[in-house]
Amino acid sequence: MMKKIRQTIRPFVKTAQAVLRWKRFSFHDAPPVFGNSKPKSGSHLLLQILNGFTQIMPYQYVEAEPVRTILRDGRRRTGVEILADLKSLPAGVIGWGYVDATQENAAYLTQAGRVTYFIYRDPRDLLVSQVFFATDMHEEHGMHNFYNSLPDFNARLNVAITGIDRDGLKMASVQERYVGVFGWLEQKNAMCLRFEDLINHRDATLNKMLDEVEKTGYQIPTPREQALSVLVEAIQPKKSRTFRAGKTGSWKTYFTEEHKKLFKDVAGELLVKLNYEKNNDW
Repeated sequence: MMKKIRQTIRPFVKTAQAVLRWKRFSFHDAPPVFGNSKPKSGSHLLLQILNGFTQIMPYQYVEAEPVRTILRDGRRRTGVEILADLKSLPAGVIGWGYVDATQENAAYLTQAGRVTYFIYRDPRDLLVSQVFFATDMHEEHGMHNFYNSLPDFNARLNVAITGIDRDGLKMASVQERYVGVFGWLEQKNAMCLRFEDLINHRDATLNKMLDEVEKTGYQIPTPREQALSVLVEAIQPKKSRTFRAGKTGSWKTYFTEEHKKLFKDVAGELLVKLNYEKNNDW
């Protein structure tokens, strides 16, 4: 009950805070912004940055709930439902979610005057993160019980790489997961971000994100140096409920030679195409 009450009053509280902060009642000046990701690819890091945006530009707040392609119970939502969610985001409110690059979604999110960020991650780190998350951190995850029925992490990582489709369980292989990533990489008017760049080249990447806003013709009212400082302060990975390590390259600790071979057999030159490796000899 209390959770529902908080969800109901949150927009009003956040809007009141924005009115006091920006001393205005209209929030139509700044361009519409949407932060997008594949699950376990840095969405909560991106979300923290978007919350920082509300401190440097006149936005009301960041939407509490993501726009999902797949619901928590495993149901895949229709394109009509997803597009309706995107269009229902109020002006002045920053949206985020896990949205595929269908023709309809991409056409809407890459319109002139809009800003869309898409964050992706080294597939090997994504797989490690997903296994830990589904096994230890999220009991409602569709793979939770199955992963825990397996003897060890190595066996779970094998399944994460190959995917599964049996006994009512269905999970895409690593190769299939990244079809959607390439869909966004092909969109000229979406800014694609690597999780690794936000960790290892933070300031330069944040500046590019701010540049993307100003490409719409909107001038960010906060001086750039101050804006950058606010965004850096907003990034606090340990405050995310899905936080585990927040590092790049952790796959090297967990991938055995057998995992590497299986990954290459399933994904081919995926890492080369994503520019994570120069060749398949890794």
